[in-house]
Amino acid sequence: MDVSLTLIVIMAVLFAAGVYAMMERSLTRVLIGFLLLGNATNLLLLIVMGVPGSAPFYAEEGAVSDPLPQALTLTAIVITFAVSAFLLALIYRSWQLGQADTVEDDPGDIAVRERTDAEEDLFDDESTVEEEEATTDFVGVTTAPITVLNMRDHPAIIDDAPVNVPDAPSERSTAQHRSRAQDDESEDRS
Repeated sequence: MDVSLTLIVIMAVLFAAGVYAMMERSLTRVLIGFLLLGNATNLLLLIVMGVPGSAPFYAEEGAVSDPLPQALTLTAIVITFAVSAFLLALIYRSWQLGQADTVEDDPGDIAVRERTDAEEDLFDDESTVEEEEATTDFVGVTTAPITVLNMRDHPAIIDDAPVNVPDAPSERSTAQHRSRAQDDESEDRS
């Protein structure tokens, strides 16, 4: 595969600049960083596509282009467009509300940042032994969400599943099965 070194360098620079721009607090810079990442992704897919060939039609002779990177490039373009439109709406709304597009820390974020290690350990130790032992929501409840019925629990249940018995059923089990079926029919009629 013959790949241009220039494309690889441009792709790497776009990825680096996009990640750097997305780390800023300004939503406009986040949008620019996301657009750079989208273009870098399209270049990556262009590089992965390999040597150009003819269109990928059925029964085409000669070198054929791989259609999968082309489909992924179209998908990346659509995703980049959709997220960019969403970020533009966020920037516009942020500008309407605060005349700025920067993300500010709220008091909750500041409180979490200023917590010490001792306070973090205190939050970790709040769980009790009862909470750790409980593996279900139905602890101490007399009813369970699933009740398994056996043939002794209800007369209409015919439990003829094989359970470590010889292949041929005994005459006694066949007679019991017939008598149960007859009992069920007589109950249904009455």
